[in-house]
Amino acid sequence: MADYIIVGGGSAGCVLAARLSEDPDLSVVLLEAGPPDTDRYIHMPVGFFKMTSGPLIWGYDAAPGKEIDGRVMVYPQARVLGGGSSINAQVFTRGCPQDYDDWAAAFGCAGWSYTDVLPYFTRSEGNDTFAGSRHGIDGPLGVSSGAPHPLTRIFVKAAQQAGLPFRADFNAGEQEGAGFYQTTTRNGKRSSTAVAYLKPALGRNNLTLRTDATVSRVVVENGRAVGVEIIVNGRAELMRAEREVIVTSGAIGSPKLLMLSGIGPAAQLGQHGIKIVHDLKNVGQNLHDHMDVDVVAELNGPHGIDRYKKKRWQAVAGLEYALFGKGPVASNIVEAGGFWWGDRAEKTPDIQFHFLPGAGVEEGIGSVPGGNGCTLNSYHVRPRSRGSVTLRSADPRDAPVIDPNPFAERYDLERAIDGIEMSREILSQPAFAKYISREHLPGAATKGRAALEAFAREHGRSAYHPVGTCRMGGDADSVVDPELRLRGLHGLRVCDSSVMPRIVSSNTNAAVIMIAEKAADLITGRTPPA
Repeated sequence: MADYIIVGGGSAGCVLAARLSEDPDLSVVLLEAGPPDTDRYIHMPVGFFKMTSGPLIWGYDAAPGKEIDGRVMVYPQARVLGGGSSINAQVFTRGCPQDYDDWAAAFGCAGWSYTDVLPYFTRSEGNDTFAGSRHGIDGPLGVSSGAPHPLTRIFVKAAQQAGLPFRADFNAGEQEGAGFYQTTTRNGKRSSTAVAYLKPALGRNNLTLRTDATVSRVVVENGRAVGVEIIVNGRAELMRAEREVIVTSGAIGSPKLLMLSGIGPAAQLGQHGIKIVHDLKNVGQNLHDHMDVDVVAELNGPHGIDRYKKKRWQAVAGLEYALFGKGPVASNIVEAGGFWWGDRAEKTPDIQFHFLPGAGVEEGIGSVPGGNGCTLNSYHVRPRSRGSVTLRSADPRDAPVIDPNPFAERYDLERAIDGIEMSREILSQPAFAKYISREHLPGAATKGRAALEAFAREHGRSAYHPVGTCRMGGDADSVVDPELRLRGLHGLRVCDSSVMPRIVSSNTNAAVIMIAEKAADLITGRTPPA
C-alpha cells in the first residue's frame, strides 16, 4: 500500500512523483504503461523526428473527420516514461497570460489566473539565458536558447520583412512577433520530466516506479477511490492507495481509464456492459487540439538540414555531437517561429508558426522531389471545434475512439487559411525567396481562399496537443474542480492536459508541467511559492 498512486509516468506524472516524494513521510507509487526512456533517440534533441511513429507511442488513429473529407489522421500519444516530454519537439512556450486569466474568469477555475500560475512556471524552470520575474534559473527543467541553423535565422529575417516584429522572448508575457524558440534541452540533450524531475528522485526510499504496468481500472469502494487494478502476467492485481489515486494519463488515456472504471457518461458506458460507478456526463467530452497545416518549399540548394538524410553527413553530425555535444543532433529542428493575427478582433495573436529547415521531418509529411526543402507550419491557437474520446469496448486493450472533430467550426477553417496565406507571404520575402526554387505544397497553382480551404481539409493534421477531456471548472458540469478533485468521488484527482478547460495559445507541454507543479501543492497543502 502507498499513500499516493500516480497512473501515468508522462509529463505530469513524473513531476508529481518527484514533488510528492520530497516529503519522506509520504509513500508514492508511479505506474507507467510503457517502457523506460532508454531509447537513445529520446535524449538527442534531433531524435524527435523518429518519435511520432514506432514503438514508443500507442499507435492511435483519429476517427474519420467529417470536415476533412473523411480522412483518418495519425494521432501519436506517448507510451514511454516521460510521456510527451520524451517524444515532443521540445518547443518551450507557455501561452498568453490571458489564457490563464480566462481559466479563472470564464471557467470558474479559482487560483489558476496568470498571477497564480506564474510562480509554478518559474519554479519549474532552469533557463540558461533569461532571468527576472518571468523566468526561473534554478528549476529542474532545462530550458535553453540554442544556436539556430543559418536558414532558421533567414526565416526570422523574412518574417520581420513580412511585418512581424522580432520577439526575443515568447515567455515574457507577450507573444506577438517572430523569433527563436526556447527549448526543453540542457547541455545538448532533451530535458524531459523523466530526466529532469524523476531520475534525481528515484533514489528515495519512499518512491517506487513501475514501468510496463498497465492499469485496467480505478477501484472505487463506498464512493472513494481506494486503489487501482493492474494487469501482471495476464492476471489482475490490486494496488491500494491510502490517500489518493492521481490519474495522469493524458487527454486520451485519462478519460479512457475513468470510463473503463465506470466513471463517465452512464448511457455510453452501459452500451459496453460496464458497471456504472459514477455517472459523470462530460468525461471524454470537450476534446480539442491544434490543427496544423504545412507549407513546404523546395530549396534551390543544400541550404537546410536535408543533407543529413545521407549517411556520410549523418556520420559527420554524429561525430560533432559525440565530441562537442553540438551541431544538428543537438538541435530540435523547430528552432524558430512566431505568433500573429488572423482575426484582428482577437486581443492576442491567434496563429502560431513553426519553421523547420527541412522537409519530411514529421510522420505523414513527405519530402520534396529535389531532396532539399523547408517547412513552415501554422495553426489556429484557440480552436472553437470540440470533439470527444469514447470507448470502443470494455476491453482495456482496445484503443478508444478519438474524434477531435477538426474544422467543425467554420471559424477554425478560416483561420487555417489565414495561416497558409501568411506562411506564403513570409517565404516570399526577399530574405528567403532567393533560396527557394518552387513551392511544393500547396503549390503555385493553388490560389484563392476556396482552393486553400480544400488544401487545408486535405492536408490539415493534428499538432499533437489534445486537451480538455476531463475539464476543470467551477461549475457542476466540470469533471474536476479547481483543486483537480474528481467531482462526486473522494480520493481521486486528474492532473494532466485533460483538465485544461481551454487550450493555451501555444505548445502545451510547459503548461502541463505547471499544472503538475501546482497540483503537488494542492495535494499536500503546501503554501504556494511567492
